[in-house]
Amino acid sequence: MARRLQDELAAFFFEYDTPRMVLVRNKKVGIIFRLIQLVVLVYVVGWVFVYEKGYQTSSGLISSVSVKLKGLAVTKLPGGGHQVWDVADYVFPSQGDNSFVVMTNFIRTPQQAQGFCAENPEGGTCRDDSGCTPGKAERKAQGIRTGKCVSFNTTVHTCEIFGWCPVEVDDDIPRPALLREAENFTLFIKNSISFPRFKVNRRNLVEEVNARYMKTCLYHKITHPLCPVFRLGYVVQQSGQNFNSLAEKGGVVGITIDWDCDLDWHVRHCKPIYEFHGLHEEKTLSQGFNFRFARYFVENGTSRRNLFKVFGIRFDILVNGKAGKFDIIPTMTTIGSGIGIFGVATVLCDLLLLHILPKRHYYKQKKFKYAEDMGREEGNHDLAATSSSLDLQENMKKS
Repeated sequence: MARRLQDELAAFFFEYDTPRMVLVRNKKVGIIFRLIQLVVLVYVVGWVFVYEKGYQTSSGLISSVSVKLKGLAVTKLPGGGHQVWDVADYVFPSQGDNSFVVMTNFIRTPQQAQGFCAENPEGGTCRDDSGCTPGKAERKAQGIRTGKCVSFNTTVHTCEIFGWCPVEVDDDIPRPALLREAENFTLFIKNSISFPRFKVNRRNLVEEVNARYMKTCLYHKITHPLCPVFRLGYVVQQSGQNFNSLAEKGGVVGITIDWDCDLDWHVRHCKPIYEFHGLHEEKTLSQGFNFRFARYFVENGTSRRNLFKVFGIRFDILVNGKAGKFDIIPTMTTIGSGIGIFGVATVLCDLLLLHILPKRHYYKQKKFKYAEDMGREEGNHDLAATSSSLDLQENMKKS
């Protein structure tokens, strides 16, 4: 018993089993087999290793963005004289970050003060006082109704309100845009990123961008792809939009900064790529981008304000990217996956031999060993052994 246990343990530790292979001499199957292997090899080497860099481990980035704008514009409104607009006037918010608005057009309602006046017809019209419920504020109301129906102009009557008077009338948008000089404003983007997994920090002010270069450069996709100073007109043009039409009603432009860094090379090769996108819709409903703000002052003891309905271009700066570096673990994982995919060639060729080719029955006999066949062989072996034993006994009796 002990001897048998030792034999079994020795067989378990010191013997190696390998599947039986059947060599098939068939030109068509052989060519198909090699072609499938070639396709798998091209996929693993070309796509997984070279293009997808399957031998690297990757890391996302942490990003910070700040912006500065420069430029002046001059407007002349009826009865208002000339006015110069600088960065403090046309950028919202004043401390630019990754999302800001540059004003390009506006409607001004000057000298508003708290009082009683007729509301804008957009809030509804009336024929008599019964059509004006006191205290009611409609969806587009500009104040609290007093319950009186008064004349807005010679032809239209509206409800009287208590609010900022005179009310805003924004039907007539200035054309062309009042701040069309914004096309030549410049935008300076500072972007700092970090790949914490690899402890690598970078800025978009890369080695080629120095103080002397910064004084004269303007971003161009071909000639100056690393310059961080952008002319707004060029940005809008690259986003696929027309600046003059966009400036009238406003719109949205996306600026993406892509960092795709291969840290197996020197870090100086890690550089940003800028792209521009027009984030607009073709629908005619609620086109453009606008908002309101007011400038307050006191005149003769009365609080007043100048109300501005601002049309502008909103810029959203988005930073994307990843970094990769060689790592033995993903390399071995990719190699193992590639070796496993090579088995597809064997499976497909087996299906071809077992179910499609004319001599598939012959291949099945060579490929598989059925249990009942083994039983027959063992039975024949036992019968032959029994017959030999009987013959031996018979000979012994005769002798």
